[in-house]
Amino acid sequence: MRAQPRRLLCVADALAGFKIAKDSTFAMLRECQRRGHELAVCTAADLHWQSGGPVQAWAQTLELTGHPSDWYRVGARSALALRDFDAVLMRADPPFDSEYFYATHLLQQAEREGARVFNRPQALREHPEKLALLEFAQYAPPTLVTRSAAAIRAFHAEQRDIILKPLDGMGGMGIFRVGPDGLNLGVIIETLNRHGQCTVMVQRFLPEIAQGDKRVLLIGGEAVPFCLARIPQGGEVRGNLAAGGKGVAQPLSERDWALARAIGPQLAARGLLLVGLDVIGDCVTEINVTSPTCFQEITDQTGFDVAARFVDALEQALG
Repeated sequence: MRAQPRRLLCVADALAGFKIAKDSTFAMLRECQRRGHELAVCTAADLHWQSGGPVQAWAQTLELTGHPSDWYRVGARSALALRDFDAVLMRADPPFDSEYFYATHLLQQAEREGARVFNRPQALREHPEKLALLEFAQYAPPTLVTRSAAAIRAFHAEQRDIILKPLDGMGGMGIFRVGPDGLNLGVIIETLNRHGQCTVMVQRFLPEIAQGDKRVLLIGGEAVPFCLARIPQGGEVRGNLAAGGKGVAQPLSERDWALARAIGPQLAARGLLLVGLDVIGDCVTEINVTSPTCFQEITDQTGFDVAARFVDALEQALG
C-alpha cells in the first residue's frame, strides 16, 4: 500500500553542483517525488534560529523535471519551520567541520520542537566518520588516531606499511601510503599533523585494496545485498571514485554480511537510518554517516533499486 504523501525537507549542498547521473541525494529525491511526496530543499547555511521562535530554514519548494540539463525547478525562498515538515533529510556533504557541528545543534533543537531528522543530528555528531570506526575495532585493521608524530613513527615501525589520512578528509583527499622504507614519512607527518596541531588517522595498509574499497550500504540497520567495489586505477592506492577509482557493483560476500549484521543494528538503534561501511578485504576501514553515496552506481549495474529501499525505510520510520 502506498504511503500517504509527506512534506520532506532535504538539507543538502547547492543543487547547481549536483551530478545527477550519479548523485545519491538526487536518487532519493526522485524516488520521493515519484511516490507523491512534496519536496523542499535548503543548504545547511540556510538554517537559522531566532530567540522566541522555532528553528527555521530559508527553503524552496522543489520539483524534478526529468530533463538531464534543466533538471529542477524551485520556488521562492521562504522561512519555514523544520517542525512543520514530516521529515528532514540531512544530506550535506563533509567535511565534518565546525559549521557542520553547529548545524547538528540547530537540527537537534528542531527535533525538540517536533521535527523528525534523518540521520539524527545527535548520532551524526557522535559518529565522526573516521573516529566512529574505533568503537568496532575488532572488525578494523590496526588503527591509531593521534596528534603525536612520535606515536605515528612508532606505529610505522611496528606495522611497516601504513596509510595516513586526515580526520576531516573526504573522497580520498589527503591520503598517503608509506611503505617499509619509510620514504617521505617525515614530510607526510608534517603535512597532515602540522606540528601537533591536527589529529591524524593511521592504519595498516591492506593489500586487498587491489580488489577494491567496498561501499556496503546499511539502510534501517540492514545491508543492501550489493556493494560497490571502488578499485584503484593507474598505480593509485585510493579507490575513491573522486580519486579516479573504478566502481564495480558486486554481491556482498559472507564476510560483508557478517560485518553488516554485527554493526548495522547498533547504529540503526542510535538513529542512523543510512550508513556506508567502507570494507577492504575482511576489515571495515571507515563508517560513513553524513551523506553515504553509491546508490545510482549499484542500481545501474545490478537493477537493485537502492533509492526505493531507502524511501521504504524512511516511510516506515515515519509510520
